[in-house]
Amino acid sequence: MIELPVISSEKTRKPDWLRVKLPVGESYRKVRQLVDDHKLHTICQSGNCPNMGECWGAGTATFMILGNVCTRSCSFCAVATGRPNEYDIDEPRRVAEAIKLMGVKHAVITSVNRDELKDRGAEIWYQTVIQVKELSPETTIETLIPDVKGNWDALYRMIEGGQEVVSHNMETVERLYRNVRPQAKYIRSLEQIKRTKEQGKRTKSGIMLGFGETPDEIYKAMDDLAAHGLDILTLGQYLQPTKMHHEVIEFIRPEQFAHYKEEGLKRGLKYVESGPLVRSSYHAERHVNVPI
Repeated sequence: MIELPVISSEKTRKPDWLRVKLPVGESYRKVRQLVDDHKLHTICQSGNCPNMGECWGAGTATFMILGNVCTRSCSFCAVATGRPNEYDIDEPRRVAEAIKLMGVKHAVITSVNRDELKDRGAEIWYQTVIQVKELSPETTIETLIPDVKGNWDALYRMIEGGQEVVSHNMETVERLYRNVRPQAKYIRSLEQIKRTKEQGKRTKSGIMLGFGETPDEIYKAMDDLAAHGLDILTLGQYLQPTKMHHEVIEFIRPEQFAHYKEEGLKRGLKYVESGPLVRSSYHAERHVNVPI
């Protein structure tokens, strides 16, 4: 295990630019009620997203399919880890109906990792996209898919439903995978993005900053992603969900995020969303217009 440096409390005290308002308002309450009524999971809630108030207040949400228990134990993630229950084959219909009721113009769908399933949950993924498109043909879709562990047949099934954007998050730089994503492989995730691009899809990924990575390591990740066909990159500040999770090594200043955006565009990425509060689905509706 790589030992992390001891950082002073001053460096890891949450700065003012990371303060967000609590979610309020009639639109937020309406979305919350629909999610509860349809027994749906959202990464907004499970992931403690700082933008939940803004996004739900605008009547949008990121849905999490295949349950809310993950087979992985990533050190950054607030989603519960364990042995998932059998998945619900009726879930695609319920997600599609909720999206129609909410009048969502752009839906983001993600999931936990289901490594115990032979197809990694690919059929549920496919059916969810198909049924959303059937009920809401004008709705555009981004699917934020997990690591398929090299099951490329599962990957192809996941991405053939007609979604406009296919995202797979790298999460961190190569050196830190052992600590941050112990059950994932940096090269394998790059290969997944490459294969997605080869299928003619608009590709997207996200990296969190603040784990102790260096600027040169971030530049290398950008170069690797560009070389493997990535179109859209999101960069945001890692926030520690609980004391049991990976500590925040550094809070990156807004001007540094702005610099990384410029660097990403220079290195061949078509669109870079970069800022302290940026998350994978932040401003996701803008990403469907990025040329393939």
